[in-house]
This record gives sequence, structure tokens and C-alpha cells, in this order.
Amino acid sequence: MSLDLDASVLVALLTNDPHTDRATALLQGLRVVLVVSDFAAAEFASSIGRRVRMGELTADQARVAFMTLDTWISRSALAMETTPSDIRESTALLRRLDLGLRTPDAVNLAIARRADADLATFDVRLAASARAVGTTVVGVEVRS
Repeated sequence: MSLDLDASVLVALLTNDPHTDRATALLQGLRVVLVVSDFAAAEFASSIGRRVRMGELTADQARVAFMTLDTWISRSALAMETTPSDIRESTALLRRLDLGLRTPDAVNLAIARRADADLATFDVRLAASARAVGTTVVGVEVRS
């Protein structure tokens, strides 16, 4: 089994975040291949940059977070590159108007589907859409 980690889980796992305890508990004891896409890494960088701009992190703390992510991926996860087929799949998902996906979420979902991985996210909307297309989600509880 593989588990694709989206940026919400990566940020919580590797920084001081309101969901840090949840992220740690989520991955504790799992015996799965962890998948981190270059797209999720870019979203991680965007989130860290936003925290710097908002004064929540210093530039030095941001650099440490980036280095920590890179080291963690190299030791603990399968790095997956975004492909043109992921963009085509995300476009098809976006055209499913019943899902209500935003582009970044559609790309993350497309990558998880290509990797044949379950999706780890704390994003309730993304989780609901993933479940609607048959992708197993861990990390959030979505009520019907």
C-alpha cells in the first residue's frame, strides 16, 4: 500500500502547526510507502513562504523547514514527479462539476490516483472529492 501526503499533512508533520499531533499520529506505526509529489513540495514551500510573510516564521526557520522536507523525503518517502498525464487527469476532475475541486487539489488527487495510493489530507473538501472518485482517504473524517 502507498500513501500520498498532501501539503496539509506535510506542513503539519514538519512544522509547528495546529495539526502536528494529528499528522504524527497518522503516520506512526504505518508500514506503507509514503509518496510525496513535487507538486506537494511546491505547495509546502508556498505555505511556508506565506507564514514568513505573515510574520509567523522567520526566514531562517523557513530555510530549516525546506531543508527538513528535502531530507525527510530523501530518507522516508518516494518522490514523485508531476507528469502531463496528471494535468490531463486533473482537468478531467475539474470538469466534473459535482466535485467542486480547485486546481491544486485536482492535481494532488490526480497524482495520488496515478500512484495508486491512498490520500492523506486534512483538507475536508479534497477528502470528500477524493472519496467521490473512489480514492481512499486518511486524515480527516468527512460526514455524509
